[in-house]
Amino acid sequence: MRFVDEAEIRVEAGDGGNGVATFRREKYIPMGGPDGGDGGDGGSVYLLAVENVNTLADFRYHSVHRAQRGQNGMGRNCTGKKGEDCIIPVPLGTIVYVAETGEKLGDLTHPGEKLLVAKGGFHGLGNTRFKSSVNRAPRQFSKGSPGEQRVLKLELKVIADVGLLGMPNAGKSSLIRAVSSARPKVADYPFTTLHPNLGVVRVDDLRSFVIADIPGVIEGAAEGAGLGLQFLKHLSRTGLLLHLIDVMPYESSETPVEAARKIIHEVEKWSDELAQKPRWLILNKIDRLPEDEVEEKCAEIVKELDWQGPVYQISALKKQGLDRLMYDIMQHLEQRRQLEAKQEKDDEDEQG
Repeated sequence: MRFVDEAEIRVEAGDGGNGVATFRREKYIPMGGPDGGDGGDGGSVYLLAVENVNTLADFRYHSVHRAQRGQNGMGRNCTGKKGEDCIIPVPLGTIVYVAETGEKLGDLTHPGEKLLVAKGGFHGLGNTRFKSSVNRAPRQFSKGSPGEQRVLKLELKVIADVGLLGMPNAGKSSLIRAVSSARPKVADYPFTTLHPNLGVVRVDDLRSFVIADIPGVIEGAAEGAGLGLQFLKHLSRTGLLLHLIDVMPYESSETPVEAARKIIHEVEKWSDELAQKPRWLILNKIDRLPEDEVEEKCAEIVKELDWQGPVYQISALKKQGLDRLMYDIMQHLEQRRQLEAKQEKDDEDEQG
């Protein structure tokens, strides 16, 4: 299925059913009085976050979603049936905006999370509701109110713990294939990745994390060049970025350091928040270097970049250095989760 990360849909909640004005008409019961029932409430429209959907592609072909109208009231004080709600499954990580105003309605990040996006109309009242000591035979009734209608903009940001960042053909797809069951396209030419790929990395039976591969970023991506602008947003939810560098690029006039600096520049232009995320330098394709030159070449790259963070030397194709990298990532994420849990607890204690 084609990966789509933006879509517009129209949602229409059901109108409330009308109340009715009827009177009890039975043999031997004179002046039976009013017995008009209320209408039913209109159905509402909800978005539901589910795990088995990973794209917004379906909304390109099914863009209008309607809930059921409430049933009208009936005689004998019978209330109309409530309209059925319309529940729309969306991928985890879907952000919902009102298209006209840009107002953010919600962010669905947990399985089973539900968001009301259009409320059904309120039911109309039957004439029984208007009976009083001075109005024994009311003929008043009210109509149901209309349901909400609006156009929504849906934006998908994939949920992953780790994001891969790098120039085209830096080896991101090879890495995600080597450490997970994801199978993105791999070839000897750039731009083989055209949409984000997610893979689950299992460190052991009980510990795992999700890694995301996006299309390669090129110079000018922050202004819309290539696919970088379209997919850089998918890294905004990650807790760690792996910056992959090809230590021996084929047929390239750029040195690994020049390529790395371009990536860093584009990320900084795109988002300060993204630029400030923890980032590790991954020197890939060391299998192309003679063994006695690996340390010297890698040290030269690190020195020229003045890199202060963690550095790893790997070969995704030969699966060299990957075990240590994956275990260190798992440990980093666990420590981060512990800090976040502690912060949440401290915040709750302060509020309590």
